[in-house]
Amino acid sequence: QVQLVESGGGLVQAGGSLRLSCAASGSRFMIGAMGWYRQVPGNERELVATITDAGSTNYADSVKGRFTISRDNARVTVTLQMNSLKPEDTAVYYCHAGGRSFSPNLDAWGQGTLVTVSS
Repeated sequence: QVQLVESGGGLVQAGGSLRLSCAASGSRFMIGAMGWYRQVPGNERELVATITDAGSTNYADSVKGRFTISRDNARVTVTLQMNSLKPEDTAVYYCHAGGRSFSPNLDAWGQGTLVTVSS
């Protein structure tokens, strides 16, 4: 019902910046909160940042002050601006969309985009 496609990943040197974008299609009216998660091989997927449909944000302690999450007024895209990148930020980053109150079963994930930070 909802499809998510991430873009913007790539290779960057430590201290540099990248901007990730996530575009939603399908039943976009069902989407409530959205977020970014990341995962490295052998580790569990972890939360990076979330943003509600009202615009409230939440960040992992490891990225506070460096990353900024935002979404457009139509809530069809969500963006993660990543500054002052560190090698430990290297991971596959996944976009996520949860449902609004009338669609509680929505749990959509993108295919992931790789971010590699070199030292």
